[in-house]
Amino acid sequence: MSNEEVKALARERFTEYLEAHGQRKTPERYAILDAVYSSKGHFDIEGLHRTMVDDSRFHVSRATLYNTIDLLADAGLVVKHQFGDHTAHYERSLQTTPHHHLVCTQCGKVTEFVSAELERDIARVQTPDFRKTSYTLYIYGLCADCATAGTAARKH
Repeated sequence: MSNEEVKALARERFTEYLEAHGQRKTPERYAILDAVYSSKGHFDIEGLHRTMVDDSRFHVSRATLYNTIDLLADAGLVVKHQFGDHTAHYERSLQTTPHHHLVCTQCGKVTEFVSAELERDIARVQTPDFRKTSYTLYIYGLCADCATAGTAARKH
């Protein structure tokens, strides 16, 4: 599915969600949805706000961004992450490859990785009286750059 097709699907699902919940279908909300589905990877509200300000078609306040992101999360169109800092990070949820996150505890860098072996292992985990619908895996440690810098600092 092309990115334009994914955007159209997201727009359709968002419209259905807004109608089902009695929410207004404003151009600003759809501009935010478009910005989210035009981005790659993770984003935070401040970065999204800068993107929206640079695209001067719409003036979107931070309050509108926060409220719309909450709607998108509730509609299942974005996933919220907390990588250990105090900033919420988000990523689009439609048509994304199942992946995991490596989080550097020193510099904060987040790297996505895919592991078929982990996918199989998690699928095999038994959860009596509980039906799994999704999961998120974060692995914390040091990225190669920080580990190398730490090794070099210990040698001196």
